[in-house]
Amino acid sequence: MIITNLKRASVFTTITLLAISGLSSCGSKDKGKEAADQQTDSIPALAVVPLQKGILSSELKMPGELTPYQQVDLYAKVSSFVKKVYVDVGSEVKQGQLLISMEAPEINSQLAEAKSKIATQQAIYMASKANYDRLFETSKTPGTISGNDLDQAAARKNSDQSQLEAAKAAYQAVAANLSYLNIRAPFDAVVSARNTNPGAYVGPTGKGSDMPLLVLQQQKRLRLVISVPEAYSGILKQKNKVSFTVRSMPGQKFQATVNRMAGSLDIRLRSERLEMDVYNNDKTLLPGMYAEVSMDMPAKDSTFIVPRTALVMSTEKVFVIRVVDNKAEWVDVQKGREADGKVEIYGDLKPGDEIITAANDEIRDGEPVRKRKK
Repeated sequence: MIITNLKRASVFTTITLLAISGLSSCGSKDKGKEAADQQTDSIPALAVVPLQKGILSSELKMPGELTPYQQVDLYAKVSSFVKKVYVDVGSEVKQGQLLISMEAPEINSQLAEAKSKIATQQAIYMASKANYDRLFETSKTPGTISGNDLDQAAARKNSDQSQLEAAKAAYQAVAANLSYLNIRAPFDAVVSARNTNPGAYVGPTGKGSDMPLLVLQQQKRLRLVISVPEAYSGILKQKNKVSFTVRSMPGQKFQATVNRMAGSLDIRLRSERLEMDVYNNDKTLLPGMYAEVSMDMPAKDSTFIVPRTALVMSTEKVFVIRVVDNKAEWVDVQKGREADGKVEIYGDLKPGDEIITAANDEIRDGEPVRKRKK
């Protein structure tokens, strides 16, 4: 009876030990799984986007300036006194119209003197020519005139002829100065500045030449001038359409077309000068106005486009983070154009690569990551 009880106690003890061992084993497995789950949860879950090619169309906005299509500052060519001014600020003038007349009495005296010299030289030349003609006719009879005398007469005649031509040229120079006393408009324009009055002494030098007598601007046709940064200079072409606004008319848009391109970059600004013709027949726009210019800039070829937040621009490099085998991989790229929260990138990438959409340099290269479940 005692032996039987001992056997029962032994069996019970064994069963108890096995149960405790099983429970301990189950507890260890649960703890290991829980630890693994905790370790997996500690890996950041990040949103990714598959890399795709596309065409990014952007709008370039930049300041511009409206300038006259033609502008000229008019000065006095000769020293003189202003006799009459026929126009004022704001006057519209036509090409060839008389604007200012001046007077210089000494020019009239110089003209009379030059005319007198022409008459004197004309008489001298006629006398030497007649003498030469006489000697030449006489020399036809052998032995009457020596060859030396004939040569001297010819030289004298030619010298007097040259003196006559010089006198005529001097007269033309004085006559030209006389024509400079009338200042005329070189093209259709508007007088934008006037700095003289009748009786003023003007000339090519001295106090009277500090400022132009008149400033003419062609205002019915203007130039819209902009400087395009180097990054965009290869995209724009002649005949591209642009729109612009000015501050004085904020609700109104104006159109223009690219007509002229410099073809080179300004070495100081690293930009290319572009000019557009703006027809302004009603003179709504004024020279000197600043404009806000908008230009559509479609891409030529498709390239990789990612959200702006996927691009990391550190002090050392520009890169995106690609997820490969649940690990982060930094990929160096070059940044292209940017528009509407998206940016072009160029680098060692291929379509379908999974790129982290909200990247930063705290996600280290080679660090384990989890792709966020959708």
